[in-house]
Amino acid sequence: MNNSQQTIRVGLFFLLGLALTWVTFATLSGGNIFKTEGYKLIAGFESLKELKKGDEVRMAGVTIGSVQETHLDLAHRRAEAVLLIDPGVQIASDATASIVMAGIIGTNYIGVDLGSPGAAPLQPGAEIHTHVTPDINTIMTELGNLGQKLDGAFSSFTTAINGDGKTGGIFQKLDKVITENSAKVTATMTNVQEITTKLNNGEGTLGKLINDPALHDELVAAVSEIKSTAAEAKTFVTDAQAVMAQVKSGKGTLGALVYDETAANNLKASVANIRAVSDKLAKGEGTLGKLINDDSLYNTAQNTLKKADRAIDGLGDTGPITAVGIVANSLF
Repeated sequence: MNNSQQTIRVGLFFLLGLALTWVTFATLSGGNIFKTEGYKLIAGFESLKELKKGDEVRMAGVTIGSVQETHLDLAHRRAEAVLLIDPGVQIASDATASIVMAGIIGTNYIGVDLGSPGAAPLQPGAEIHTHVTPDINTIMTELGNLGQKLDGAFSSFTTAINGDGKTGGIFQKLDKVITENSAKVTATMTNVQEITTKLNNGEGTLGKLINDPALHDELVAAVSEIKSTAAEAKTFVTDAQAVMAQVKSGKGTLGALVYDETAANNLKASVANIRAVSDKLAKGEGTLGKLINDDSLYNTAQNTLKKADRAIDGLGDTGPITAVGIVANSLF
C-alpha cells in the first residue's frame, strides 16, 4: 500500500467523521443551525411531560418552531417552555398550546391550534394560552383506577348474588320467601282463579258488565244522559252568568231595582202607599173600607136589590110614568 492510498483513506475517514459530527449537532440543535432567528413565546404548564429542548412546535401538523428552553417558574408554581417561532408565522392571541404525544414511543411536541381568524397576533415575548391533555401515564393510571372500581363493583355484585357466607344471596332469600309463603301464594292464585271464573260466567256487577251487552248499552246510555245533563247545566250556568252580568250593569227591571236609586225609592214609596191603603181598608175607612167591614151597608144594599126586583115584577102592563112611580114607592 503506497502513501497515496493511505492518504485517501485517511481523508475519507475524516470526511465521514465530519458528517457524523454534523448530523449529531443538527439533531441536538433541532435543525436550527442556519435558520433565521424567530420570536419567542412563553408556554406555562403544570408538567412538561418529558418535553425537552429542541422538540418541535407544530400548527395544524406543520412545524413552525421549536422548544428553545425549559425551566421552572417557582413564583407561579409551574414549568415553562420558551418557544422559538419562525418569523414568518403569526399566532392568534386566542390560540391554545398543548403538549401532544407523537405515538406511544415517540417524542412529545407542542401543538398549537389556529385560533380565531380575526384575532390579533401574539407579540414577541407574550404568553400563549395552554391546555393540559392527558398523557399515556395519566391514561394508564385512570385505566388502573377504573379496573379497581370495576373489580369492586363485580365483587359487590357477586356477594349480593351468592351471599357473604353469613347471610344468603338474592336467590337464597327469594327461595326462602317463596317457601315460607307458598300457602298464601297458593290461596291467592286460587282466589284469582275463582274471580276470573265468575267474570267469565257473568256473575257479579263486573261480570255482567263484561258479558251482558244490554247492561253495557244501558251504561253507555246513562253516561250519554249524564253528559247531556252536564251540558244543560253548563248552559244554565252560562245563562245565569249572563243574567247576573245584566243585573250588575243595571239593565232590565231587576238591574234597575238593584242599581237605580230612583227606581228603588219609587218602589219603596209604592209599597208604602199600598200598605197605607190596606191599613185603611182593614180599619173600615173610606167607601171601600166600609163596604168591606160594615155588614149593615151590605144588608141595606141587599134589601134594596130585593125591592127593585119586586118592583120590576109589578110593572106588568103599566105605562112608563106609572112604572116610575111604582119603583120610587118601592125603593123609598
